[in-house]
Amino acid sequence: MILPLLLALGGAVPDSSGVVYDGRSGGLSVRPPRQEAEITVDGVLDEPVWSQAAVLRGFSQFSPNDGVPAQDSTEVLIWYSPSAIYFGIRAYEAHGEVHATLANRDKIFADDNVQILLGTFNDGRQATFFAVNPLGVQADGALVESGSQQTGFTGGVAARESPDLSPDYVFQSRGRVTPYGYEVEVRIPFKSLHYKRGREHTWSLNLVRQVKHSGFEDTWAPAKRASASFLGQSGALTGLEDLRRGLVVDLNPEFTSKVNGGPDSTGNWNYDFARPGIGGNARWGVSDNLTLNASVNPDFSQVESDVGQIAFDPRQALFFSEKRPFFLDGIENFTTPNQLIYTRRIVQPLAAVKLTGKSFGTNLAFLSAVDGHAGSSSGVDHPVTNVLRAQRDIGKQSRIGFAYTDRIDGRDYNRVADLDGRILFGGVYSAEYQLAGSVTRQNGVTTTAPLWQARFDRNGHAFGFRNSLNAIADDFRAGSGFIGRTGVVQALVNPSYTIYGKPGGWLQRFTGDIALYGTWQYQNFIHGRNIQDQKIHFNANATVRGGWALSGGLFIESFGYDSGLFANYAIEVPKTGGGLDTLPFTGVPTIPNFEGFLQVVTPQFKKLDGFAFALYGHDENFFEWSSSWLLFAQGGLNLRPTNKLRMEFSYFWQKVWRRSDGSLVNEGRIPRLKIEYQLARSVFIRLVGQYEAQHTDSLRDDSRTHGPILFRTGQGYLRSAVDNRNVFRGDVLFSYQPTPGTVLFAGYGSTLDEPRAFKFQNLTRATDGFFLKLSYLYRL
Repeated sequence: MILPLLLALGGAVPDSSGVVYDGRSGGLSVRPPRQEAEITVDGVLDEPVWSQAAVLRGFSQFSPNDGVPAQDSTEVLIWYSPSAIYFGIRAYEAHGEVHATLANRDKIFADDNVQILLGTFNDGRQATFFAVNPLGVQADGALVESGSQQTGFTGGVAARESPDLSPDYVFQSRGRVTPYGYEVEVRIPFKSLHYKRGREHTWSLNLVRQVKHSGFEDTWAPAKRASASFLGQSGALTGLEDLRRGLVVDLNPEFTSKVNGGPDSTGNWNYDFARPGIGGNARWGVSDNLTLNASVNPDFSQVESDVGQIAFDPRQALFFSEKRPFFLDGIENFTTPNQLIYTRRIVQPLAAVKLTGKSFGTNLAFLSAVDGHAGSSSGVDHPVTNVLRAQRDIGKQSRIGFAYTDRIDGRDYNRVADLDGRILFGGVYSAEYQLAGSVTRQNGVTTTAPLWQARFDRNGHAFGFRNSLNAIADDFRAGSGFIGRTGVVQALVNPSYTIYGKPGGWLQRFTGDIALYGTWQYQNFIHGRNIQDQKIHFNANATVRGGWALSGGLFIESFGYDSGLFANYAIEVPKTGGGLDTLPFTGVPTIPNFEGFLQVVTPQFKKLDGFAFALYGHDENFFEWSSSWLLFAQGGLNLRPTNKLRMEFSYFWQKVWRRSDGSLVNEGRIPRLKIEYQLARSVFIRLVGQYEAQHTDSLRDDSRTHGPILFRTGQGYLRSAVDNRNVFRGDVLFSYQPTPGTVLFAGYGSTLDEPRAFKFQNLTRATDGFFLKLSYLYRL
């Protein structure tokens, strides 16, 4: 089929005479040839060495429907030299147009792409991830399977786990669009990989191709959705001999300078010219499988501000992901169930050291950092954080893990010890457990508390389920981690059933699930007392032809009064005989909810993609603890007018109004626009504008007395009043980043306030600042 197509399009048929390994025919053990050669990576597979490479063909569809031949043919060529492994990709496209843009690193997933998953420890648990689009633009990261699944309003949908794109590796790639599809050339140096010691190596391998015009995802090693592990279904690269990684020493000096502006006490605008910062990072490959990182006076400034969030449930802390380069390298080795390690707790370190790798079947990760005054609760001490994480392989794909964290802040400290593990059995079943305890001393008082979790999942082709029980005691503290809410026990029972459409049909996959949630106050659960929150969610998720995804659901819920959330509340009521009295706030015992949601996700069209989500119905009014109407909506649109210009627009909107009289309680709106223009593969300009508008009415006891709500302060009680916050933030960034570690960032950011939302008439500059960062990667 390919030959007539190529001739019709005027293309030449590339010659490949190496040994063929067909995935669908079971040819999954690949022995690539070793060549004493080096080539120029230019995206053209015309060097003679490519004709001797191993040839991988016979891809299968994985998503939306597994077990059928791929509609679009893919051929991958593999060989290796003493210092690097090479991949040549020929992706044939007979059914639609190739999607390709000159994107920034890790921003290629709106394009067609091919992904390489290299399991250099061949343990079926982890892999290094490399991806390229048709122009050879790169994405990379690490995948350590933990059994996590897509969750949220739309319920749980069984899918392969996504890699963590935080790590950046040095590798070379170039690509081009051809008459028959596209062609990419990839060189991955052994310096950029960790692997076992030894003369001969076997690595696990799978290749994934994403085709955007159809929304299909294909794999070389046939992978079934009915499996507890995607990596465990990989093929293998065998007979890799005499790999010469050489001396691995990276030196990364950094220079930073920033100027912050703001009004002084008289209202005049002043700039604070901070001293330029000189620091750097060093990376040493102690062995083939262990890496030591060190950093002195590092720059941890944010190149892009965090995306604004709206607190849907005030009992749950907001999470912001790590973005700082030193912490991102090897971050996958520090993951735990219930995030006990969260490096953003280290605010502005003066120095840090980190050791990561795998030895004798055990993943090891150690981090130690001395923080600046900004990270201290007293403002004068230098907190010290030490983190140790170890995970041991058990059997074919199970593991057991241990973690220890220690944060010392003056005379106070927090220490956490953890034991956790994951067991896979029966092909589709997995069980996970975690036991942890914390010891915290604060202001001379020492407390101890436990955390424990159990989870049991079935990832079947049609029938699946998720069952979990997660408990965190009131006094449990993770000073080096992120715990969204303490003092609760949360249970989940979530069976699901999936049906698959016929190939080429309108419906490709449909999943229906019922989620039963229960939440107890920790002490109530331990002593067998009443449940606090009860929820039953009916969810439906469908994938239809062309890559459209549709979701909907109904929620029936009952929320119990949480006295701790309203401990500082009081109400003002008339006294008998005149005057006002202040009484403690006591809410109604329960609030019943009933609401529904709809979500639409578009395919990745060549020029655009987007999504829209809306939830509406009766929900709890946390501001006043009464029943309310709630509208929660969010949407996004990504535009790619040219192969160099990208525009991302998102909008978050939450509106709460009283059911008693229809008056507004709270409204939050956050529109955000990001525009990037890629001048060249390594150079782009970014403009970001974000507006956060929050309005909250003066509060009242809407469910009982209708009296005004007061807040307890150190000087007594303060009556609630109307609160408006309207903030616009604008940032511009010039970025030059030819390789990870070598960068030039120059940017300006400004924050402005105004009294009335979205009027843009009385904007007042609140802060602004300039920053410059220069760094260079010396690789010895």
